[in-house]
Amino acid sequence: MQTTSQLVIEPDDLLLVRADRILAACAKRDPELATLSRSQIQRLMDEGKVLVNGAPIRAQDALHLGDTITIQWAEPVKMDVLPENIPLEVLYEDEHLIIVNKPANQSVHPSPQETSGTLVNALLFHIRDLSGIGGVLRPGIVHRIDKNTTGALVVAKNDAAHQGLAKLFSSHTIERSYWAFCYATPLWKKESVRNEMDRNPKDRKKMAVVRSGGRVAITHFQKLESYGRSTAKPFASLIEATLETGRTHQVRVHLTQLGHSLLGDPIYGTPTASQGKWVALPKVVQDCVAALPGQALHARTLGFVHPVTKAKIFVEAPLPASLQILANTLKTFA
Repeated sequence: MQTTSQLVIEPDDLLLVRADRILAACAKRDPELATLSRSQIQRLMDEGKVLVNGAPIRAQDALHLGDTITIQWAEPVKMDVLPENIPLEVLYEDEHLIIVNKPANQSVHPSPQETSGTLVNALLFHIRDLSGIGGVLRPGIVHRIDKNTTGALVVAKNDAAHQGLAKLFSSHTIERSYWAFCYATPLWKKESVRNEMDRNPKDRKKMAVVRSGGRVAITHFQKLESYGRSTAKPFASLIEATLETGRTHQVRVHLTQLGHSLLGDPIYGTPTASQGKWVALPKVVQDCVAALPGQALHARTLGFVHPVTKAKIFVEAPLPASLQILANTLKTFA
């Protein structure tokens, strides 16, 4: 059902400068809009459903006292999320939170298009009472990793843990590192990327680096290994990515920007059979890549101060079988 709401700007809201931030603050004061996140407001802006004085507005625009703001939004579709007996690989668990090693080809939470087989369905079977802050479709979920990205993901069991974890992610005080198997090998040993990212205007399923108006994305990279015969140019590499922020597809976009897209990535930098970077891979490596369910990206480590007990938590997620086979095969060319 489509609903129209109007927001009122208060003087202190203008300190947030950008329209999306101002509107997110205003929405929190409105009982009907309190569940809308900043990213959801940005999406409504992209769809032309946020009007200021009768005209559409962009996320980076400014607002003023006295502006008439109208938001058209659809109320969430209510749906039952059923527990399913799906195995979980538990890396850490206590009464407040659980850290799992998410497999490939599994979405974190349900959607109207995908109502079963998700991590949330599995969690609801193994944990009877999850934090409700994330809403009916996302109980306990504080952060996400892509459907075909594997690795460590923390889930809150109660609201206190959820709120505490959300603050840690918001303040970028959670340590997260990924292992990425990439085409070719960089000339650098370490490299950092800082820019702004937003939805690709030509393809809303993709993210893109933008000059302004996006959200800041920061990743620190370190080359761990290069793979290639001693007489040839390396054809692949293992790169560790440490996240300072956690934007959608951040590692994938930044590595593609650096010229080292992920092996097996179906969206960014996927080569055709005639491209040099694919031809350079030995046949045995090509076979391993072809067998991957998606991009060769794994959330390897997760570290933080427990939001309730204040204990230091650090986990390492083992590689899934498909990536371990790829890693073992690549090592024969190290």
